[in-house]
Amino acid sequence: MGEQSVHELVVTALTDLDHPTKRKVIEWAGDQLVDPKLIQRDVDCQLWEEGWQRAAEYGIIGAWVDEAYGGRGHDVVTSLLMFEGLGYGCRDAGLVFAMTTQAWTMQPMLERFGTEEQKQQYLPALVDGSKKAAFCITEAESGSDTFAMSTTFAETDDGGFVINGAKSYITMAPAADVFMVFATKDPSLGQWGVTTFLVDADTPGLTVGPNRPKMGLRTTPFSDVTFDNVEVGADQVLGSVGSGAAIFSASMEIERAFVLAPQIGAMERQLDETVAYSRQRQQFGQPIGDFQAVSHRLAEMKLRHDNSRLQLYRAAALFALGQPSMEAAALAKIQSSEAAVASSMDALLTHGAKGYVTEFGVEQDLRNVAGGVVYGGTADVQRNIVARMLGRRS
Repeated sequence: MGEQSVHELVVTALTDLDHPTKRKVIEWAGDQLVDPKLIQRDVDCQLWEEGWQRAAEYGIIGAWVDEAYGGRGHDVVTSLLMFEGLGYGCRDAGLVFAMTTQAWTMQPMLERFGTEEQKQQYLPALVDGSKKAAFCITEAESGSDTFAMSTTFAETDDGGFVINGAKSYITMAPAADVFMVFATKDPSLGQWGVTTFLVDADTPGLTVGPNRPKMGLRTTPFSDVTFDNVEVGADQVLGSVGSGAAIFSASMEIERAFVLAPQIGAMERQLDETVAYSRQRQQFGQPIGDFQAVSHRLAEMKLRHDNSRLQLYRAAALFALGQPSMEAAALAKIQSSEAAVASSMDALLTHGAKGYVTEFGVEQDLRNVAGGVVYGGTADVQRNIVARMLGRRS
């Protein structure tokens, strides 16, 4: 993609809040991804399989995947507009998050680092919805110290590998058909010892734990995974032996910036609904939106949303131009995640008791965005990245 075309795409995305690509997905999701059982599925922590399949058939999951592997082959900006529209039009944030993590973390790494055989084996099935994937790196004790992992691999006499250890808090693990697993040859080697493997869910020795209830995004399956002498072949190495740290860093540069695109769409929908409620709700003989305290909250919600979109598409522009985007991605992650929490609190305050009870979805929005300051690297970690990048300029 040429520099001029990137600039044109980004400028259009930023200046047209009702961009046709985004609006089309909003309308489609508002019709096809409305589930009357959402509240109960949220209680039960249950993924909406039918919604997943509808989104796959529509082309959301494969928006950024090359057409050669069944995807739509869209550029990064167009793909982000689609996911932004998805976040606005679909209230099931858990379903949206599940699709987003696969589309912006697993699939890009498979397409970038996989062999042709690996891409042909997995990508068409992932984008058409017949298979699901999980990115498997977090451990109970490693957390933000990503490469302090204890899951290990050893080479076997026949040229394969055997994996042992456990991963924790793995998004989509209970529903996944394939895992992208990071393991180390020796924990003392740090990032230099890490290799990435593609492991099918039915591989002997791989055990997925029970779905773990959590504060928000409850319709996204979430569990621990253990590896007990899991044997894989040399053809299941992603990239090359020892390249796991590079693959992880590449995935985070994408995820940090882009995984919150649907959340920015949800912030816009939340703002629209809160403004409408502030006009309709009467207190002391006037709409509550006429009170300065409420009107200022609405203005702050608008400011946060617009700032988050600016950071998102700035990071997208840098990425599309092939320029360094790590700092921009971290800034986008901080801005979007913290803004969503603050605006969700403002929406709850404006709705009052109606916002606090479950049936109207306002409290659910707050619970769903709370995880954004944790997953993909906490807000503190993102600030460390920005500070480190600033230090390199001196």
